Amino acid sequence: MTQARLRTGQIGEALACDLLTRSGQRVLARNSRTPAGEIDVVCLDGATLVFVEVKTMRAGARSGPARPELAVGPRKQQRIRRLARAWLAEASPPRYDSIRFDVVGVTLDPYDSLVSINHIPNAF
Repeated sequence: MTQARLRTGQIGEALACDLLTRSGQRVLARNSRTPAGEIDVVCLDGATLVFVEVKTMRAGARSGPARPELAVGPRKQQRIRRLARAWLAEASPPRYDSIRFDVVGVTLDPYDSLVSINHIPNAF
């Protein structure tokens, strides 16, 4: 991954965590590595454990979907579910009653400023 893409992803994840925190969620983990891969964000929303996939893109980018959150298709959803199982097997999460999978799409301008952010709770 190029440095520019890595930076774009880091900015998007920071903005997503800020949004989730302002909405009352507690961020438990960011960029959590498991043997199966990396989970972007894990939160606690009341008694619900939330696994969040963050997709960030630049405004005017010619490749990919028009909205970054649309890039989380069935294959990616299946992978995120596997990552969540791996995370649960390794981590000691606080008590929770249910699990949810959210997606946050972030669009930035060429100067790293936020253009739009879209949080989709219970996306899949």
